[in-house]
Amino acid sequence: MKDAWKRWGAEDERGALNLIGPDEVRRAVSLVKSGEVVSLAQPLSSKTPGPKHRCGLQHFMNRDGGDYAAGGRRPGGFQFSEDSVVMPLHIGTHIDALCHAWYDDELYNGFAGNSIRSTSGASRLGVDKMPPIVTRAVLLDFVQLRGKPLAADYSIGRADLLEAAAAADVQIGRGDAVLIRTGWLESQTGVTDVSFDIEPGIDVEAALWLAERDVALIGADNYAIEVLPFPAGKVFPVHQRLIRDYGVPLLEGLSLEEIASRKRSTFLLMASALPIVGATGSPLAPTAVL
Repeated sequence: MKDAWKRWGAEDERGALNLIGPDEVRRAVSLVKSGEVVSLAQPLSSKTPGPKHRCGLQHFMNRDGGDYAAGGRRPGGFQFSEDSVVMPLHIGTHIDALCHAWYDDELYNGFAGNSIRSTSGASRLGVDKMPPIVTRAVLLDFVQLRGKPLAADYSIGRADLLEAAAAADVQIGRGDAVLIRTGWLESQTGVTDVSFDIEPGIDVEAALWLAERDVALIGADNYAIEVLPFPAGKVFPVHQRLIRDYGVPLLEGLSLEEIASRKRSTFLLMASALPIVGATGSPLAPTAVL
């Protein structure tokens, strides 16, 4: 299937983010009433959990107060600190670039899978090709709808999305960022060995319904957006269909509990990936403006 290929031209590397134009930005900005700002990002530290095949975040101080206590020079009395971070790009709250997942040796828009090289990264569809995101967010709050977090392996289908949209009294449409609160991240609070093998999330039918509504991106408060474990014989089927076939980026690991407490189903969303050339994703700190 090549559902969105060539829709924005043979050289397009932005995918569904093309659906956010000036009209969508103005509509989103018009939602701002109180001016309250809410972060949707997890804090990042060496304690931020991640799947075992990824290294954790490592934080190093290059210059600190101890250097001066040990006799470090302070010309004119000036002192400073600085540090470095080593981390996987798919950790905490992050966005998947369109080069992150594919099948049959073809990326979104027909670009070759071997355009991603270990020596140089992705020459096509890297996160550096992703524009800043300013659009309307639609919050589908299943914790509120069900009165508790979804069961560990609950599969959110099309009918569930329709029910949640009706409860939020919202029509999902062009350029929207659909954010799904499953309660998974909240349920991991205090868990010392988080499992990344089971989580509630959307199924392929739900993913395709959203893509066909012309949404610009899909986010959730879980590890992979989609339900885990996968259906028999499948491996990341939602990633394959959304990223590779429709060019829809995925915003994973969102912190949605605080914004849900504001009882707003739509709001202005602002986010921007780090423009790391050839990278497959980026940590980011998305912000809701009410």
